[in-house]
Amino acid sequence: MAWSMPHSPDPSPMGPLGHLSRAAWLVLGFVFVALGLIGALLPLMPTTIFLILAAGCFARSSPRLEAWLLDHPRFGPTLRAWREDGAIGPRAKIMACSGIALGYALFWWGARPSVAIDLIVGVVMAGCAAFIVSRPSPRLADSNRSEEGSI
Repeated sequence: MAWSMPHSPDPSPMGPLGHLSRAAWLVLGFVFVALGLIGALLPLMPTTIFLILAAGCFARSSPRLEAWLLDHPRFGPTLRAWREDGAIGPRAKIMACSGIALGYALFWWGARPSVAIDLIVGVVMAGCAAFIVSRPSPRLADSNRSEEGSI
């Protein structure tokens, strides 16, 4: 019988490639935070969706950074409302749907698409707007907390 070293368990719960995967999630989280910050400065680029994606990436790589995002005074209430209930506030719904409408108008004006492309883009954008409008509003306790944080 050949001698072999005893099997030592891998300390990483994700296995030997877990560190690589964790690092990739971390880098992706930072990329999404950067895109979210750019979106906070540019009028037509979204912010919240990138921060939701960043929180998901950080949940897989860095609980500390995930907690930082979820506890952020400006963005935290929105991220928590989405995570807990899939909720979008009324003001955010209006802003998102207005952005979709403006984006469609700019697309139509700038691209002068054929009728088929025009209809396809219009239906997709209307579907996105319908999804946004169909989401519940945040619970009262969360919206009070977000109003206090923005004062």
